[in-house]
Amino acid sequence: MYLFPNLANRRLASLLAALGLAAGSPTLSMAQTAPTITVATRANQPLLQTWGGNHGGVPAFDQVKVADFKPAMEAAMAENLAEINTIASSPQAPTFDNTIATLERSGAALDRVEAVYGVWNSTLNDAAFSGVAREMAPRMAAFNDQITQNTALFKRIEAVYNSPDKKKLTPEQQRLVEVRYKAFVRAGAKLDATAKTRLSQINQQLAGLFTRFQQNVLAEEADSVLVLKTDKDLGGLPASLREAAKTTAATRKLDAAGVITNTRSSIDPFLTYSDQRALRQKAWRMFTNRGDNGNAHDNNAIITQILQLRAERAKLLGYPTHAHLRLDNTMMKSPEKAMALMLEMWKPAVARVHEEVADMLTLAKKEGAPADFKIEPWDYRYYAEKVRKDRYDLDQDEVKQYLQLDKMREGMFWVAGELFNFAFLPVTDVPVYHPDVQVWQVNDKTTGKQVGLWYFDPYARPGKNSGAWMNAYRKQERLDGKEVTTIVSNNANFVKGKPGEPVLISWTDATTLFHEFGHALHGLSSNVTYPTLAGTSVVRDYVEFPSQLLENWLPTPQVLNRFALHYQTGKPIPQALVDRINKASTFNEGFATTEFMASALVDMKLHLAGDKVIDPDKFERETLAELGMPHELVMRHRTPQFSHVFSSDGYSAGYYSYLWSVVLAADGFSAFTEAGGPYDKAVAERLRKNVFTVGNTIDPAVGYRAFRGREPKIDALMKQRGFPMTGAKAGSPTPAKKLGGKGKSAAAKHK
Repeated sequence: MYLFPNLANRRLASLLAALGLAAGSPTLSMAQTAPTITVATRANQPLLQTWGGNHGGVPAFDQVKVADFKPAMEAAMAENLAEINTIASSPQAPTFDNTIATLERSGAALDRVEAVYGVWNSTLNDAAFSGVAREMAPRMAAFNDQITQNTALFKRIEAVYNSPDKKKLTPEQQRLVEVRYKAFVRAGAKLDATAKTRLSQINQQLAGLFTRFQQNVLAEEADSVLVLKTDKDLGGLPASLREAAKTTAATRKLDAAGVITNTRSSIDPFLTYSDQRALRQKAWRMFTNRGDNGNAHDNNAIITQILQLRAERAKLLGYPTHAHLRLDNTMMKSPEKAMALMLEMWKPAVARVHEEVADMLTLAKKEGAPADFKIEPWDYRYYAEKVRKDRYDLDQDEVKQYLQLDKMREGMFWVAGELFNFAFLPVTDVPVYHPDVQVWQVNDKTTGKQVGLWYFDPYARPGKNSGAWMNAYRKQERLDGKEVTTIVSNNANFVKGKPGEPVLISWTDATTLFHEFGHALHGLSSNVTYPTLAGTSVVRDYVEFPSQLLENWLPTPQVLNRFALHYQTGKPIPQALVDRINKASTFNEGFATTEFMASALVDMKLHLAGDKVIDPDKFERETLAELGMPHELVMRHRTPQFSHVFSSDGYSAGYYSYLWSVVLAADGFSAFTEAGGPYDKAVAERLRKNVFTVGNTIDPAVGYRAFRGREPKIDALMKQRGFPMTGAKAGSPTPAKKLGGKGKSAAAKHK
């Protein structure tokens, strides 16, 4: 459930710098080691060619060869550096047009190459590609610093930033100048030569470590499976899970009753329904120990190195810790505010866990468990499901019969039509990178005008990152008056059943589907001029707001009555079952909130530790003990497999963003419920106008206030989760009250 840190973004260097991902410079200029792209080079290299075909051009996925990535990236980086050098060495006085706008136009070939590279990196990462990624990650990092640490280029950007003529620019242009300038400063543009050299070394090392971390997790997921040898091993599993396990065994050519793969979409259902406790324990350990098995794929030493390098980099850039560096340009502004928000939720969440465990123990003993029986982490989902059935007469498998993947996708399309006036039309005139991928053209329903393409890659397979995410192959823009439409994708890891039969998904999976589609709608709704500011290019703790918000439309009657149809009878989900779902809506929120919060708190504390040498396992264990983590559950993402935080800088010291986003989402959805309901046109228009279409052209705090009419409050989230208000008085703004304020921060020391 996250925005995948795809490398494919126009004007890559500045955007990565803005996100804290800027990297180092090589010994030799890339322009000295690779030729400028010629017509002949493009003709012989599909990755370099301008995208052709319909829909404003699309990636030629059907022509990609892994062997092409390295030469194509080398050539594209050389061309981009030549463009940068032309801007930096211009004899003309710096202006917005000849510096900032020209930067926006640069790097088009590299954007295209990296868009495809990002797809292979996240969905087709086999042994051949892994070798390319290990070699190219540090070189791409080096390339970035050649741009962000180019002194002549920065002086021109700084001149535009400080020019009195800046006031004459449009608001979007002024915002772009500010984003560009601050991104370069955060990437080390003001450092002296010695510090720049060291920063470059750090960033190149980090790039290599991120790649190794990601590949280790992928290897652990691909190499480890739980083989169910007999029919008894399938005990307790619903028919759909049995069939999926059998299909997986057949696909992997294993002579077994079934196979459970080492991904969340396979493990969580098994832990929920399997009545074989020893197998549940085995599955749980296999999943939670990814990257922590003391083998060639162990990530602990890598994490220690990453933390040390991040701490050193933060000090070079004038910040006390990596956490302060990362939060300086977010809505929350400081780690202290983020910690205050998390701790406000932590105590009620843990208290609820203890209540949930007590309920489970009562039921377990009723069923004959011994007096000294304890709920272990591999028991939590299993007994929680039993309590749900007992208390609410709600069987998640019963709900699942009404949640067909294809129908849920149609439901998302319908919601997009109601809120955003979008129509989704299937297309077959574009190449795809895997037979599982389907593509839709997205149009404005009123004008019929195309706004973009939506690619959907729903199924798990070896070499594909686990989880679910969105990325953009191309961003919306109208830089030179020409409308460029976006291309976005949603990616998931559902398990296929029998060929020709509908894929049934859980309520949680359906919620995740809507969440990721919210990211896609954020990209598709973009209506800006400059690509650096388009779509989801917003600060980390705001980017999850649109996606968290869209989850609220899944349980609306309009969606359930039309699209929650029984996979055999075609009848809509009964109102009595919907009532039971609603009644149980706050059930197990202690577990859900605590497992997330544990990951967010450990993430923040790891990055507040400064240059302390960290033993990840020990730090995780001791930190959770200090927090009072219930022993019956673990972090949602244990440190050795925490890809959000250690496969890039993307969510490092920023996993709290999901909590802040659900605060915004719960408060934002209240704007609908306080008006005419979830499909209120006036509120939807305010949301579209001030949040979804504007990208990063305005301060997100300003955009939220324009939509909501006030600062966000935590009340709605506490109510949604059934928690009592603690700390802040009910009705008061959140700990981040002064969003977008101009208070002092660590950046004030950065000259």
